[in-house]
Order: sequence, then structure tokens, then C-alpha cells
Amino acid sequence: MKSFAQYLTETRQTFDYRIKICGDVDAKFVNELEEKLQQFDVITMTEPKKTPIQKVLPDFPGVENESMSIIDVTFNYPATPPQMIQIARLLGLDPNRMLIQQTAYADSIDQERAEYEAQANPVLGADYEPDTAESKEANEYYAADPYKRQVINNEYSSDFTIAGGKTAPAEYNTDKPAGKDSPIMGTNKIPKVTSSAGDSAPENRKNGPPGKNS
Repeated sequence: MKSFAQYLTETRQTFDYRIKICGDVDAKFVNELEEKLQQFDVITMTEPKKTPIQKVLPDFPGVENESMSIIDVTFNYPATPPQMIQIARLLGLDPNRMLIQQTAYADSIDQERAEYEAQANPVLGADYEPDTAESKEANEYYAADPYKRQVINNEYSSDFTIAGGKTAPAEYNTDKPAGKDSPIMGTNKIPKVTSSAGDSAPENRKNGPPGKNS
């Protein structure tokens, strides 16, 4: 049969909180905070755990490029977040850089945030798929020297032979001897250029200028 002390111990309720502080905290502040929180009968209080610097802290959306210090504390007597924030303010901490949540609630928020990030970025944190026979064969094929196999040896040449033979190359004017063809369309002969005087020039000189009788 359990004693009264055992029943009392098993039914005793504790109060768990997670303290989040934006930025670094020194050992002096932590010791002074723990001393002030003794009025709620501190059972355990962890050392600050520092997170990596992040572009935006989810718990402090107005702060950029900052880390966060996390402290878990358990009391025998209930304490409210405003009471603990007021104690930290009296110790010189900006209350806007401190957030206090019940530990169970904080854990649920962290889990929900992790699941959301995993769905948004399914590749992050995922294990590599094991190599298949096809992937191993491809790795061995390209590992030999992919540049030499495909470019120098020209394994994948685009010089195909079409059924019926190859088409004769096209002919251009530049392939023909120069000066044989006329640039004028519709004729292959270069027109002969004659003088404007022509064969009648002596007769015109004999009869005089046009319009006058001899």
C-alpha cells in the first residue's frame, strides 16, 4: 500500500515553461534570473541553448540576422509569463526580446513548424535513394571519361545517312566562274554597251546640228 507521501509525490503538478530570449545572454544574467525565479520554487533550470543566426526568427518576426537563446524551467508553483518578463526587465533585459511559453505548447509549435518546412522543402533532410542497377551502369559509363567518349570519339554523331542516298549539295552563284552570267534577271548574256554617237555620227556632223538645214 502506498504511503501518503508517495500519493502526494505522484499527484504533484509541476509547471514547465520555455524562455526564449533574442540574442545572447551571459552567465551573470542567467544566475540572477534563476535567483529571482526561486519565489516559484525552481525545480530545474537548463543552461541557455543558442540557435544559429537566422535571417528571420519565427518567434521574433521583427528581428533580422539574429540568434536565440532558449532556457527550460520547471516550477513547483505556477508562474505567469508577465511575471517572469517583469523580473527579466528589472534585470535589464528588453521585454520585447523575451518570449515565454508553456513547454508543451512550445514543443507543439516547433513540431508543426518542422512538418510545414519538410512539406515545403521535401528534399531537405531526406535520405539519398539507394543506387539502382541502371544508375550504377550509367555511373561506370560516364566515369571512364565522358568528354573523350562523347566528344572526341564522337559516339553520338549527328551525321546520319537517309534512305535513298545523300542529297547533292546546293549550288550557288559563287561556285560558278565569274563574269559568265548577267546580274539582270531573265537573261544569261551580258548586254553589249555601245556609244551614244553610234554609226550615224559622221552623217550628223555633215548635216550640221539638228534643226538646221544645210
